[in-house]
Amino acid sequence: MSYQDSKENEHVHTDFKEKMTYGEYLELDQLLSSQKRLSDHHDEMLFIIIHQVSELWMKLILHELQAAISAIRSGEVQSAFKMLARVTTIQNQIIHAWDVLSTLTPAEYIEFRDHLGQASGFQSYQYRMVEFALGYKTAHVLSIYKKDPELHQKLTEAYQAPSLYDAAIEKLYEAGFDINPDLINRDYTEIYQADPTVEAAWREVYLNVEKHWELYQLAEKLVDIEDSLQQWRFRHMKTVERIIGHKMGTGGSSGVGYLKKVLDHRFFPELWDLRTNL
Repeated sequence: MSYQDSKENEHVHTDFKEKMTYGEYLELDQLLSSQKRLSDHHDEMLFIIIHQVSELWMKLILHELQAAISAIRSGEVQSAFKMLARVTTIQNQIIHAWDVLSTLTPAEYIEFRDHLGQASGFQSYQYRMVEFALGYKTAHVLSIYKKDPELHQKLTEAYQAPSLYDAAIEKLYEAGFDINPDLINRDYTEIYQADPTVEAAWREVYLNVEKHWELYQLAEKLVDIEDSLQQWRFRHMKTVERIIGHKMGTGGSSGVGYLKKVLDHRFFPELWDLRTNL
């Protein structure tokens, strides 16, 4: 090491006998020992890490979505914008993860696929909670999680809670728009269906942007999130098709067929319809 290097590093901490290290703060021993292959195949490590990283990103998405819903419902809409923008940025990270997984070829995957048993991404409870937070409520998936009563209760609460779009519609109502009263405090376990009073309200927002600037910003943040989620779903579907074709998924779903079907669902339908009707 040169004299200059030693001078630049002279204040670097090296004694951690009584201090917390970077690895301890992040609990890296636990984190980096959680990749346990069930086969000897080299590429199973890729498969595990991609899914673990995606779950970590989903944990942050949920953290931001839940905080954004609370902020909007309590009148702090501006503070929710940063959270929702962060969600979209995180979604882009998860979308690019499919590029890495798609380096796994069919010949490689079949070498360890049987070791997965019935375990499948279809069972990701965090992904279900993201769907619930965005308003896509499906009761039948709750039965997957009965094995863990605490987790099942957590999912049930998320299933019964108002979604991000419910919070946005409440804001339209509070702003004085003539919103169908049945939508306010509705049964949040029902999948939201497009309503003409909501589309009319959003149309007014988009035709008078300066007057309704905060609601307009909120609408565009919602569109960003749904756009990114659908891109994620599409890349998921194409990656699955690329690796296993039209085989049934390990969890018993129809695989590519199921993934194509969910692409048709719209979370915030009026925000898409008004683009045609403006």
